Amino acid sequence: MTQPPHDEPTASSPEELHEQVEQTRTELGETVEALAAKTDVKARAQDKAAAVKEQAAAKAGELKEQTALKTGELKAKAADLAHQAQDRLPDPVKDKAAQAAGQARAKAAHAGQLWEEKAPEPVRQKTAQGAQLARDNRKVLLAAGVALGVWLACRRRKG
Repeated sequence: MTQPPHDEPTASSPEELHEQVEQTRTELGETVEALAAKTDVKARAQDKAAAVKEQAAAKAGELKEQTALKTGELKAKAADLAHQAQDRLPDPVKDKAAQAAGQARAKAAHAGQLWEEKAPEPVRQKTAQGAQLARDNRKVLLAAGVALGVWLACRRRKG
């Protein structure tokens, strides 16, 4: 027979002995379950994959937020630079640009009237779509026009 461990008292009654046996069985069952879980490679791999997937999703969310912040900062900086460039233009250049814009609008209106009179219907529809796209992107076109004006003014000063 085996001897009881030194740190546990021996049972003094059959009921105590029965309780100790049940406790030992419970502990042994938990130990077996823990060992079985450690040897279940498939379940451990699935747990690890789920954890990695969670980490990747969190990192993607962080990167998305950082990208949105940087995009906002860059848009603000571009708008500020455009305002600075416009502020630095000399008044004669601004006046010439305004005059040229007025002339361009007048010529465009005249050309539009001629177009309406002579262009076939499918072509007019496509042109109307293009004009709407230009109106929708007016800020981009204006910024490009300002940049072109600054470039031309600088070029004239150097030459």
